[in-house]
Formats: sequence, structure tokens, C-alpha cells
Amino acid sequence: MHGVRQRLASTLLEIEAELRRLGWWEEQAPSTQALASQQPFCLDSLRPEQWLQWVLLPRMQAILEQNAPLPGQSGLFVYFEECWRNRGVECAALLALLTRFDELIAIDAAARRH
Repeated sequence: MHGVRQRLASTLLEIEAELRRLGWWEEQAPSTQALASQQPFCLDSLRPEQWLQWVLLPRMQAILEQNAPLPGQSGLFVYFEECWRNRGVECAALLALLTRFDELIAIDAAARRH
């Protein structure tokens, strides 16, 4: 289980690096109101890549640092594949990282069930 958490931490760093490589990393945070959206993925107030940077990465880093339980499931790939379907190969590496993230969450969830 510890290995999964280490691989997740590494995957989060790779997601950040890929966001930076794509030029999607932002220095200025969205407004508090935008981040407080109750919609899944803050879809009414953030672009998908903003949600990754300002919501997913900090939440997951906090979970890992606090050794808190990981989410029971993740379906990031399906959502982001749909969001970026017209961007083609530009997003291929980022989508591969989100697939790995989903898989690691599934591995952890399966291990906790047994």
C-alpha cells in the first residue's frame, strides 16, 4: 500500500510538470468563489486544467502528507478525455497520467477491501 502512495505522489508531480509543459500552469489562483463551486470539477467556474492545478493537486498532496485515506474511486480520465477530445495528441501525455492516477486509486481501493 505504501508503494501506491509513493507512486501517486510521483504521478501528481508528473501531472504538474505536464501542465507546465503545456503552458497551462497559472501563477495566480482563481477567485475563492470560483474554487468554492459545488459543481463536480468546478465545471461552472474553472477550466479543466485549472481544476487539476488548484483543486486536485493540493487536495491529493494534503491527503498524502497527512497519511489520510485515499478516495475510494476515481474517474478522472473519462471526464478529461471528453473535455479535451478536440485537442488531440497535445493532451495524450496528460491523459496517460490521469489514467495512471485512476489505476492507482483503484489498486488502493481493492487492497483496502481485502
